[in-house]
Amino acid sequence: MQADYVIIGAGSAGCTMAYRLTEAGKSVIVIETGGSDIGPLINMPAALSYPMNMSLYDWGYRSEPEPNLDGRELACPRGKVVGGSSSINGMIYVRGHARDYDHWADQGADGWAYADVLPYFKRMEDWHSGGRGGDPAWRGKGGPLHVTRGPGTNPLTRAFIKAGGQAGYQLTSDYNGEQQEGFGPFDATIWKGKRWSAASAYLRPAQASGKCEVVRGTAARVIMNDGRATGAALTDGREVTAHKEVIIAASAINSPKLLMLSGIGPAEHLAEHGIELVADRAGVGQNLQDHLELYVQMAAKGRHSLYKYWPILRKAMVGARWFFTKTGVGASNQFEAAGFIRSKAGLDYPDIQFHFLPIAVRYDGGGAREGYQAHVGPMRSKSRGEVTLNSADPDTAPRIFFNYMSHPDDWDEFRNCIRLTREIFGQDAFAPYRGDELIPGVDAQSDEALDAVIREHVESAYHPCGTCKMGRADDPMAVVDPEGRVIGVQNLRVADSSIFPRITNGNLNAPSIMVGEKMADHILGKAPLPPANDEPWLHPNWQTEQR
Repeated sequence: MQADYVIIGAGSAGCTMAYRLTEAGKSVIVIETGGSDIGPLINMPAALSYPMNMSLYDWGYRSEPEPNLDGRELACPRGKVVGGSSSINGMIYVRGHARDYDHWADQGADGWAYADVLPYFKRMEDWHSGGRGGDPAWRGKGGPLHVTRGPGTNPLTRAFIKAGGQAGYQLTSDYNGEQQEGFGPFDATIWKGKRWSAASAYLRPAQASGKCEVVRGTAARVIMNDGRATGAALTDGREVTAHKEVIIAASAINSPKLLMLSGIGPAEHLAEHGIELVADRAGVGQNLQDHLELYVQMAAKGRHSLYKYWPILRKAMVGARWFFTKTGVGASNQFEAAGFIRSKAGLDYPDIQFHFLPIAVRYDGGGAREGYQAHVGPMRSKSRGEVTLNSADPDTAPRIFFNYMSHPDDWDEFRNCIRLTREIFGQDAFAPYRGDELIPGVDAQSDEALDAVIREHVESAYHPCGTCKMGRADDPMAVVDPEGRVIGVQNLRVADSSIFPRITNGNLNAPSIMVGEKMADHILGKAPLPPANDEPWLHPNWQTEQR
């Protein structure tokens, strides 16, 4: 088994690179542990809570006990299937804010400022507004990745956007365009009523070219010869040879694990596990970041929420309609209203995201009732965790310690999130539907009471990143340079959400695919796309006004 390039991981970035490399005439082998993504539970958008809770499709990782969350172990789903986490995620499409990427460049990721990455977002998109606004000049047309909008007809969904305006916030017709800040419709990777994953958009066309082979197996380590990557060894004893480069795209959890198993990482930690050192990189597995969120839940009056579809017979009817026609409730992820706001004056761009859902339910599908909820949390926590090895055995899960809520600012920011959400839910737009507050509950008003609710109820938004940080070669904590090359070795790159210097605003699937798009040009030695001149909108009075 040999090819020009060996990509480890058929996830968001891996599929993207496979497509762009084969498009350039290169041969590619993609190594993927998981199996097929063909099946209704993956492809029906409304069934999104099922695949991320199934061992068939999910690695099933959990965090270490989190000391600031009463020792809770939080779920950390990662896709173990063709398409990776793009096959089990919530299908929400968020580019991130322009300032996120300018910060990357400021931190040493030269060539990754917003002007540099915007052309790649446009290249990858085939955007369909569905008649719900937005400026096509800011979006892409004809790219592999279909991006669409749900109908937005649910009265609760409409009330949320209206309430944001009533509370004095901006309304935006496209948070992925010129103006992220404000309330408006969500974008989703859904096409013709089905999930449009990286496998659908990129991998299957790559396979159809005859230049891309998917090998089912688990990479045990990168094969290194005199500081040069030459292939990958699988846990079953097979080996795959790369004539040009090995590219790791195995997630923010498994990419650092694989580097460490291959002898690249903190020397002292590798010595503890008897792993021969190839390159001492202190940053491997460090800088772990995530978004935490709380579901602020309200009971609802009337029968406007999705709860009416919860009885088993109604679910069967929704499923049957979707199966035969790809329409109806099953054809949407039901996240159709978004909000991005600044928590206080003096911030130049949003630091809070809202996902609105017209039902009260946990992400795993439990605890459903008549109601509605906003998933809310700070976008840029200062807390940092780590991914380390539990064992030198590649079949052993790594140790994942997020260190959530370890920075004192996190608590102030989270309380602010809750209070601002309550204010939005208190607007006149919700008056016809508003019942009792379920979570946090009306009695939770003081800082201490809200802190107790946070410790008990916050959940991961499933956005781990940062564990193979991109930066300049002289940065001791950088793992890869701005072209994704692992510092200190040859012919080895990392390209996925693990290379993010800092987490971006919103969901991470779109930035992960963008990384695959841009890295493919670096791998091929092509000149990057010309920088964009588009100037994003910032609130004109951000220094003195919160909204």
